[in-house]
Amino acid sequence: MAWIVLVFSGLLETAWAIALDRSAGFSRPLPSLVFAVTLALSMGGLAYALRDIPVGTGYAVWVGIGAVGTAVVGMVALHESASLPRIACLLLVITGVVGLKFFH
Repeated sequence: MAWIVLVFSGLLETAWAIALDRSAGFSRPLPSLVFAVTLALSMGGLAYALRDIPVGTGYAVWVGIGAVGTAVVGMVALHESASLPRIACLLLVITGVVGLKFFH
């Protein structure tokens, strides 16, 4: 169960990062609210998962999921660069996250 919560919390990290960008420095109320709620849920889920998963592994997996998710949303929905080197780097992050889970 801890791993499922951790993955979901990593996805929520993507949500709060995108909401933070869309909040325009907290000047837009709805994205600011989405940011606050998803941040709290993401951190709460991370805290829950860390009861059973070592902090080094859990935090790295959480950050990896959030970073890759945010970069993918940026490329797909926000028209950020989707160059081959960027995609290769994201694959390296994914490989590291899977490795941490596998060697846990």
